Amino acid sequence: MDINILTDTEAAMLQELIAASNHIVICGHKSPDGDAMGACLGWREYLCSLGKDAVVVLPDAYPDFLHWLPNSEKIVRFDKNQERATKLFQEADLVCCLDFNAPNRVEDMEKALLSSPAKVLVVDHHLQPSFDDASLVVSRPEASSTCELIFRLVWQLGGFESMSRKWASCIYCGMMTDTGGFTYNSTDPIIYFIIGELLTKHIDKDKIYRNVFNNYSSWAMRFRGYIMSQKLNVLDDLHATFYAVSRREMEEFHFIKGDLEGLVNEPLRIKGVKMSISLREDVERDNLVWVSLRSVDDFPCNKVAQEYFEGGGHLNASGGRVNGTIADAIEIAKKAIYAYAELLKK
Repeated sequence: MDINILTDTEAAMLQELIAASNHIVICGHKSPDGDAMGACLGWREYLCSLGKDAVVVLPDAYPDFLHWLPNSEKIVRFDKNQERATKLFQEADLVCCLDFNAPNRVEDMEKALLSSPAKVLVVDHHLQPSFDDASLVVSRPEASSTCELIFRLVWQLGGFESMSRKWASCIYCGMMTDTGGFTYNSTDPIIYFIIGELLTKHIDKDKIYRNVFNNYSSWAMRFRGYIMSQKLNVLDDLHATFYAVSRREMEEFHFIKGDLEGLVNEPLRIKGVKMSISLREDVERDNLVWVSLRSVDDFPCNKVAQEYFEGGGHLNASGGRVNGTIADAIEIAKKAIYAYAELLKK
């Protein structure tokens, strides 16, 4: 099976970029998920195997259930160490932007990223990449995850055989989390070829699953149950659901990052539901609500995200934001659902 994704010209360009660089910064998007984390840490291990000085710099905290990832303790967080992170960007020969399609996805870290004199490599699977001065953009929206792309790059560059179990665990984690345990965006046979190759590195895929999906605190479990029983709005006739979570509720249930990860998928278990919307108030900033959308079949929740929530993403998994109160977000969610009523009813 041919899993190469670069043309010969692109592969040569990537090899040249890496060969010419000694100090490399790898960065992911704000609120990094399993795919961003796995891609950054996996790419770092590959670059280090080539003798490169590579460091992962992320905008902010990542979920508690991803702290087990190999070498995650070496990550530099911009929000905690802005001076060091900015210096790393300034001293870099190459900056690798993984799992995001535009510089503004790193939010407060954007200035440090854009002011870096380094060349830029982009590897991503989101639509419409917009990096004006990147030396090489590897954009494959059809891919299941950025971790899938990292695997295929390392494979094409001849690095797979020397990769470790730790590397494989990072890649598998990212692929697994970005497909909901291989339940969506995962019909391409190449994905399962890759899984088979990762298993040759003796990863414990069942433990990886438990680390990610079975790692909640008792407070998190209570919170998730509370939302499903008390906060979920089900519009049966429109085949859609939404729920809204306030900052006060998060404080009451001792919320930590990651506690509500994946919860937006749960309402899709309801018979007939085609779209689920999660609204969550930012824990620090006023008048900011984070939005997650999930859908099934061919319903385009990415279009809903783009039209109503300043966001976008994939056909069945997207995100966005509302610059307003949680009440504003609820009204916009209702408006969006009713605007797509005919398509939801099909």
